[in-house]
Amino acid sequence: MSSFDKMKENFLKIEETYSKYATKSSEAVRFQSIDDDIRAPFFRDVDRIIHALSYTRYADKTQVYSFKKNDHISERMLHVQLVSKVARTIGRALNLNCDLIEAIALGHDVGHTPLGHAGEAILNEISLSELGEYFAHNIQGVRHYMEVENYGEGLNLSVQVLDGIMCHNGEMLSNVYTPVKKSKEEFLEQYKNSYHDLVTSSHHHPMTLEGCVVRISDIVGYIGRDIEDAIQLGLFERSELPKEITDVLGNTNSEIMNTIILDIIENSMDKPYIALSDDVYHALFQLKRFNGENIYSKSMTKEDYEYYRNGMKKLYHVYLDDIKSNNNNSIIYRIFLNSQSQRYLDNTKDERKVIDFIAGMTDDLFISEVRRVR
Repeated sequence: MSSFDKMKENFLKIEETYSKYATKSSEAVRFQSIDDDIRAPFFRDVDRIIHALSYTRYADKTQVYSFKKNDHISERMLHVQLVSKVARTIGRALNLNCDLIEAIALGHDVGHTPLGHAGEAILNEISLSELGEYFAHNIQGVRHYMEVENYGEGLNLSVQVLDGIMCHNGEMLSNVYTPVKKSKEEFLEQYKNSYHDLVTSSHHHPMTLEGCVVRISDIVGYIGRDIEDAIQLGLFERSELPKEITDVLGNTNSEIMNTIILDIIENSMDKPYIALSDDVYHALFQLKRFNGENIYSKSMTKEDYEYYRNGMKKLYHVYLDDIKSNNNNSIIYRIFLNSQSQRYLDNTKDERKVIDFIAGMTDDLFISEVRRVR
């Protein structure tokens, strides 16, 4: 056996311990073939994601709070790492493919805009008005890795990773997550239809059990941490958390995460699905509602929202005019279009180019650009 084959074999030895429901490396599917490598295919996807330029931009992307000057408040970078850790903990306990889990988890929020969900809602307005298509961060994440990243050539991630990103919707809580097998053609059909039917797309099931793990881990990764951030900012006291919730889940992020993770593992061991017990599911559902009323709905004032809504719309039209007039001095050319491939430039509508650019912005760049054009 050659040293290359021995190294490759070492990467795959862990699969001997996998559950029969785990996704094997031999099942990895891509849209373009790639040269052989010592790394397992999903391990290789992790490398492609963390070395991409968009991964660096996570560090200046809003998680919940956009305007709070506090070094201990979560940004998007921390969130994806927390989701990855939670999901790999569950995956290891269930003998699943943790390389696949890590790739989905670290890539799952790359489609998020500046200003988090507020920015997403504004860009959705623009997309519907200008293109007649919905904008959603999970769908943009798939588009980003297929069409925008790597200077418009895409990263050629495995379909299983792209599907996990598309189906990660952490806002949709369920007590059971069951994978639905699909071909790469079926994945593409779901992805394309998502631009026109956002409700249906939010209910798509991941094609792998690992994707299901990331989907529930997205909630586990943010639900307790967002409470800690809110308390850190003095928005409410820990004692205000409802007792019927804390009696089940605990009242700190550590306790909440530990309770939910252990519950998922206990109820999912040797099963072809990921499940929560009824008690934990109902408490988590109530906690999610509490966070919605006391954190997410108050993360930005109406005045701030309207200011940045008007600003994003103005930026959109400024950048679109710059493309129509071939204004090569515009920032959209200087830091985006001038480095994109001819493939991207030829196959992308001007309106979509602007949406891709705005979606990929960090908070700081977006805010400085809004101030510049107002």
